[in-house]
Amino acid sequence: MSVSMLSEELQKGGISIQVYSTTANGKTELPVAPGVPVNVDGVTVTYFKRWTKDHSHLSPGLFKKLWNEAQSFDVIHVHAWWNLVSLFSCMISLMRGVPVVVSPRGTLSGYSFQNKNIGVKWLIHHLLAKSLLKRSHIHVTSNNEAIAIESLIKAKSLVNLPNFVKLPKEASTGARQPGIFRLIFFSRIEEKKGLDILLNALPMLTFPYVLTIAGNGDTNYINSLKMLAAANNVEEHITWAGFQRDNKFKLLYTHDLLILPSYDENFGNVIIESLSEGTAVLVSPFVGLSAYIIENNFGWQCNLNSESVGNMINAIHNKQDELDHIRINAPAKIREDFNEEALTDRYINMYGNIKNN
Repeated sequence: MSVSMLSEELQKGGISIQVYSTTANGKTELPVAPGVPVNVDGVTVTYFKRWTKDHSHLSPGLFKKLWNEAQSFDVIHVHAWWNLVSLFSCMISLMRGVPVVVSPRGTLSGYSFQNKNIGVKWLIHHLLAKSLLKRSHIHVTSNNEAIAIESLIKAKSLVNLPNFVKLPKEASTGARQPGIFRLIFFSRIEEKKGLDILLNALPMLTFPYVLTIAGNGDTNYINSLKMLAAANNVEEHITWAGFQRDNKFKLLYTHDLLILPSYDENFGNVIIESLSEGTAVLVSPFVGLSAYIIENNFGWQCNLNSESVGNMINAIHNKQDELDHIRINAPAKIREDFNEEALTDRYINMYGNIKNN
């Protein structure tokens, strides 16, 4: 979502954009004609057939096109890492002498290196990726991500710019359900999000509450979390709302507190979405926007354990004045700080500096 919105806003800002991607749509393929440019929300996108159906996304057609066309671009921006499209696109662009920006999107954190395919990642990093990153410009979305990357490599430059987050022009209005404290977890449901920590904290709560869990993920993992909730005797408090799209801002508005106790989060779009509706947040220190939250008094931090999460929720429940302050003041501040036109100018300035070196 952040990448597509960046492309759309740059196009509106007068920058000529071409997007190269694959036909990957999870384990299936998008219903598009490979290699044929199409207009997607005002941006020219070319999808290329992939040979592999996993996260490697091998796409010889994309690599051939990039090799032939790379020098027609001033800057090439590679998003994410640890897949063949990102790695080889970066390598091809550098071989063709074109400046490269890499946005790791959280894939170069300590958590990423220590979870899933650890040996393969370290091997790829030391044999190929490290040398590519040293010759590239790195774009991060938070101070946490900047610190993590600086501990790994010394890039040509490092720029910290937040994600674009698509927000309604105005926050929702209307009455909220009184008399019960409404908690919400809104994210992809996977191990690094810390939902298990939250479920183990619920038995510690000392007041009436409900928890909405909005998002989807691996069915087996979700079933294991439902079993955990049952073991904790808290399932009657929980609504598993599934994936949300058009309704998500109204859903966030109707809750009192968003909780995201992630082990690793390079930015956290849902934090901006929640605060844009005036709903306060409780996050771990490993959420990229945690410093912004504390600086602006828009929420609280918890440690990565259930006792800390439970204690913090109990304390926040008694801070009605602070919750009301966030409800009133956060929406306008978020729209000011994440203004699309101002952020577009900052990205254009980054590309200009890289082009002119």
